[in-house]
This record gives sequence, C-alpha cells and structure tokens, in this order.
Amino acid sequence: MKKTAILASLAAAFMFSAFTGNTSTISTSTTATEVATPAKGKAFKLDVTKSEVKWHAKKVTGEHMGTINVANGQLLVAKNKVTGGTFTIDMNSIACTDIKDAEYNGKLIGHLKSDDFFSVEKHPTATFKITSLKPIAKAAAGQPNTTVTGDLTIKGITKPVTFPATITVKGGVATAKADVTVDRTKYDIRYASKSFFDTIGDKAIYDDFKVSFNVTAKQ
Repeated sequence: MKKTAILASLAAAFMFSAFTGNTSTISTSTTATEVATPAKGKAFKLDVTKSEVKWHAKKVTGEHMGTINVANGQLLVAKNKVTGGTFTIDMNSIACTDIKDAEYNGKLIGHLKSDDFFSVEKHPTATFKITSLKPIAKAAAGQPNTTVTGDLTIKGITKPVTFPATITVKGGVATAKADVTVDRTKYDIRYASKSFFDTIGDKAIYDDFKVSFNVTAKQ
C-alpha cells in the first residue's frame, strides 16, 4: 500500500520544460520586474516527437520515476531569442518507468490519476505559460542561460514558478531544457504529506517532486 501511494508526478505534469539545468522551487509571488508585457514573436510549433517530460518523486522508503507527454505547445521567437511560450501536458499519459510488474505499475498509475493526487478525470491536462525570461549573466556554454518565470496550472490551480533553463535558437529550431522542483501541496495534493499529517511516519511522501523538461519547437 505504501508503494502504491507514491507521488508520481508532473507532470507538468508541468509542466514546461530531462530539463537539465539546476532545480528550483515554486515561488508564491512574482516581483514587479518579472511582470512583462505580452510576448511578441513568431510561433515555433512544439515537435512532440522530439520533446519529453520526466518526473521523479520520493518518499521516506523509496522513490519512483516516469514520463508524461506534452500534448501541444509553442515557443515565441523574435530575433533568435525566445520571448514566450505555452505548453499543454496530457495528464492521462502519465507512466511509471521503474516498476516492472504490470499489476503493481497499474495500481500506482491508477492511484496517481485518482483524487488523492492529480484528479485526472476532472483535470485531464496541466499547462505552463511563460510570463518572463531573463538572461543569466556570463552563463557557461551548455549551462542554464535564462531564468524563466511562468504560470503552472495543475488540477485547475495556477501558481507562479521560476527556474533556470538552457534555451537555444538556431537554424529555425528552438530548444529548452530545465529541472523544476514543484511543491505538490500548492496544488491541493496533500495525500501522505507530513506537512498535513504529523503522525504518518515512514508512510510519508515528500511534498517536492522534480519535473525535467527537454522540448524542441520548429518554425
């Protein structure tokens, strides 16, 4: 029972951006300098065949990991720089990659889709919308070069998130990679959370989970 209770997600679920940069936590507010005017630029359509989202969640007695699909999205590009973007995550696609037993795997996924976690029947998608991007000064090649801020919506609840990402635009192709740490309790996912159930002991599931994005968009 403890195993089936593990929090999977995302997912993104997620939702944005194997982001391979540093992890970050959800912020509860954004500063005035982070609020930008509506982004302008040419829409680069997300290539779902070359984009992936992974999740990694931990509990006191173990961990689970898996994938979730980006249904659609776009990055806005102007003068070879990403200026905005939106993404939709298919919560029904959530999968676990570390459990090989089919029955156990199915029980975990079913639990993750239930009202204990992501209420997928009621909320089949999660979304992420970029609200601002700020270059990271003197970023080394291959390392996070942009601080991204945006609105992440899970279970119909929207919260701002900020994280470092590696973004490139070259030859009509835009890519974005990052690791994002999400506090599930901000989205009313409290199951087995020690923040709400003091006496749960080793059955506790950690509030934070990591979402890793690696997305590609083309003209």
